[in-house]
Amino acid sequence: MLGPTEDGAATAVRLMRGPSPTTTLIFPLVEGKYVMPSQSTPVPTASGRTGARRAITVAGAVVAALALWGLTGPVAGIDLAARLGEAVQPVGPAAVVAASLVAGLAAWGLLAVLERLVRRPRRVWTIVAVVVLVLSLAGPLGAADTGSMLALAGMHLVVAAVLIYGLAPTARAR
Repeated sequence: MLGPTEDGAATAVRLMRGPSPTTTLIFPLVEGKYVMPSQSTPVPTASGRTGARRAITVAGAVVAALALWGLTGPVAGIDLAARLGEAVQPVGPAAVVAASLVAGLAAWGLLAVLERLVRRPRRVWTIVAVVVLVLSLAGPLGAADTGSMLALAGMHLVVAAVLIYGLAPTARAR
């Protein structure tokens, strides 16, 4: 990789794979030789495998929630419903897909941001994910009946389990 310096001279940098597959070490060219600075600058690199695994994890969370909806709703005969104020809203497959997809994409987005901001994104993200799960379990408490409450809480737990198990290992440290 070549680029001009302030005085117009050309500089070069040699990019090498670092200690982990997602790290690139930068070695500047000084007087015709690549030198290793006392502290190499790790640069996170995007991995197609990481993105694919994260997308599959989000899709898996959606499928798991939809499968649980199918087992509790049409198969077991529980009419899933949530209370919104005075109104009772049925919980259909579109709502399940939308809610689990939003949760999955939000989890992915938060992990991507944490990878840029904190030193240990996996640890921070997992703690935040568990806290969000605990807080989200308050939602099913407003279900129309006990069967709906248990089924909706189960969906929250299933989506969280898939996302935490699937996304946490993909976290890249800075």
